[in-house]
Amino acid sequence: MKTPDTKRAAASFRSMHHGEMLILPNAWDAISARVFEEAGCKAVATTSAGVSWSLGYPDGERVPWVEFLGATRRIARSVSVPLTVDFESGFSATVEELSERVREVIGAGASGINLEDSQDHRTHALLPQESAAQRVATARAAADREGVPLVINARTDSYLQPPGGRPVSFPDVVLRCRAYLEAGADCVYPIGLADIHLIQQLTSELRAPVNIMGRPGAPTLAELRAAGVARVSTATGPALLMAGALMDSIVKLKETGSCEHFASPFTYPRMQQMFASEE
Repeated sequence: MKTPDTKRAAASFRSMHHGEMLILPNAWDAISARVFEEAGCKAVATTSAGVSWSLGYPDGERVPWVEFLGATRRIARSVSVPLTVDFESGFSATVEELSERVREVIGAGASGINLEDSQDHRTHALLPQESAAQRVATARAAADREGVPLVINARTDSYLQPPGGRPVSFPDVVLRCRAYLEAGADCVYPIGLADIHLIQQLTSELRAPVNIMGRPGAPTLAELRAAGVARVSTATGPALLMAGALMDSIVKLKETGSCEHFASPFTYPRMQQMFASEE
């Protein structure tokens, strides 16, 4: 059984899905997670892509599990708010292995997980609905055995199908989301869905927490709030933004010879203070 603090963090995170819309930024290391907390975020998520890139691997469960788990532990240790982990497909081929992975990620400090319904990270080919729902139920049972109300965000990759693939049927997406909720998910995540009318229809039909990805071109927070969305995550956006900012600053340094492009609202003393509690 996990400690009362683990249980309390997960219960607190679950409650955040009922009430004011949750703004959930996706971190990739301890610095980004700590910055998001410093900005006033009530919880922090990870981005599997950002974590993988930060460890020197491509996205898609290519990072060794032990390294992924270590990164999760370091990020969880760096913040005092709940952390939910982008778990991809669970780094597992069987439900038995998935159960063990859930136990381990809870032990690393996770209050929640994202669990995808595809396992081919190139094509995002969907698992059969029954198999995907069974994996959600397995994750829920594993968390229950640990005594932790882990928040399971069941992601459907229905809208990530490659060009030329079978057109997405909104009723099928609704059926998948309902099946995952019935299997024990707390929230559903139709990643890629950006049509505000369909988003509103989905929240109305499900009457359950829905996660939408915030990205350039997506509906505004006000629109998503009015549509009944429970939480908005940023996915790879912040990691890509940071990579772009680093690239831009180095290019400008080489072009101009000036280090003024490194000016930042963060100073060395401020960063030291942010991590002082870790000493």
